[in-house]
Amino acid sequence: MIAHMDPFLQAAINEASAGLSEGGIPIGSVLVRQGIILGRGHNRRMQQGNPILHGEMDALQNAGRLPAHIYRECTLYTTLSPCPMCTGAILLYGIPKVVIGENQTFMGEEELLRSRGVETEVVQSAACIDLMKRFIDQNPTVWNEDIGEP
Repeated sequence: MIAHMDPFLQAAINEASAGLSEGGIPIGSVLVRQGIILGRGHNRRMQQGNPILHGEMDALQNAGRLPAHIYRECTLYTTLSPCPMCTGAILLYGIPKVVIGENQTFMGEEELLRSRGVETEVVQSAACIDLMKRFIDQNPTVWNEDIGEP
């Protein structure tokens, strides 16, 4: 039996693919409330020269200003385990659930999210893993710059 792809994770993967086609890092994210995507985004650090435009941050920005209670009813989908900056935004806005496409190519702050009561689900999507592995293999300098490695 073939597992059905979650449509919201697929939307995040579509965002990641869009970022890659623009010459960026293939990480995508969507913010979902009650089955509706409120914001979608992808890592645009390369495209815009903006160091904080990670996929999750772009999705939050594209969702626009929302009342605090809305965030507390959302799930954030992201193709890659969230870095410390994006984890901070998740915690700041009280987003209660994060669905992560994969954490094999990069392990973010999942333990911090869990320790603060955020439901954290890791899918280990082959599509997400493949996107990142291919990008990292082809662009190690760009990848290391983004995640702060030497």
